[in-house]
Amino acid sequence: MTSPIVPTPSTAPLLQVEDVRVWFPIRRGVLARTVGHVRAVDGVSLHVNPGETLALVGESGCGKTTLARAILRLESARAGRIRFEGRDLATLAPADLRPLRRHLQVIFQDPYASLNPRMTVQDIVTEGLVRHGLIHGRERESEALRLLSDVGLGRDALHRYPHEFSGGQRQRISVARAVSLHPKLIICDEPVSALDVSVQAQVLNLLMDLRDKYALSYLFISHDLGVVRQIADRTAVMYLGRLVETGRTDDILENPRHPYTRALISAIPRAGQPRRERIVLKGDVPSPARPPSGCRFHPRCPYATAACRDTEPPLVPHPSCPDRPVACIRLGDI
Repeated sequence: MTSPIVPTPSTAPLLQVEDVRVWFPIRRGVLARTVGHVRAVDGVSLHVNPGETLALVGESGCGKTTLARAILRLESARAGRIRFEGRDLATLAPADLRPLRRHLQVIFQDPYASLNPRMTVQDIVTEGLVRHGLIHGRERESEALRLLSDVGLGRDALHRYPHEFSGGQRQRISVARAVSLHPKLIICDEPVSALDVSVQAQVLNLLMDLRDKYALSYLFISHDLGVVRQIADRTAVMYLGRLVETGRTDDILENPRHPYTRALISAIPRAGQPRRERIVLKGDVPSPARPPSGCRFHPRCPYATAACRDTEPPLVPHPSCPDRPVACIRLGDI
């Protein structure tokens, strides 16, 4: 197989998500009538540029994975547009979507569940190449060896099965499968959260090396801001189905503006630096089936006023941080 062609730089976003909503119906009764909706993703807009890593962070249940599944067409979006290289994925027929799938890959969170236990490693990492007609016959073994070498595994892994490997090794196999088709964008859905801390850094370094080698872009989903600091160029913070702040990762981590972002970052240990005052949020995350009126964070926000209960803040730049869109009507006061 020939080496991948490194794309030329482009100013147009590789992925453009515009006001996407993913709602799940709540059905009750003998007739299973729809009595409401779980608003898992409720009006999210973001973009990923070529060669960039965008982190999507937030508490469990905020809609990060649902958004990723909608981008991959594993869930149907109720509204909005998802453009990949300018083409709206939501409107494409399966036959038209298939050629694009090789350029849009995913690494799942659980390396134990994401690999077929009945397939050998050689078959797993080359399955996509065979299905797309990119390799034939004897090329399968040589291509598998090349991919395994890229992720730090040797020939002895070729004909073994997933249960014979550790969690970190399985995730390396998942990474090899994801890069096998030379994609342009890989969605990394909590790719290191199921691994031991000692292994997480190894997998992160591997992802960064492959990003440089193959000119990849990542949408990196995580709840761990310490991990995000290592890999992401920009970060988008998500709360209860909506984005509350976006910007360059270093800027957000050093100077968070939204109260929710401040609370998340206050929990990060900082070795050798003064400890931040810990912000403990009160109460539980509201149900996405019954989101609060106005600002969705106001029931837990220490700065909330009556206006926060009535006005839903847009995600827009503020004069105090023109390059950092923040969804907070009190931004100039706190």
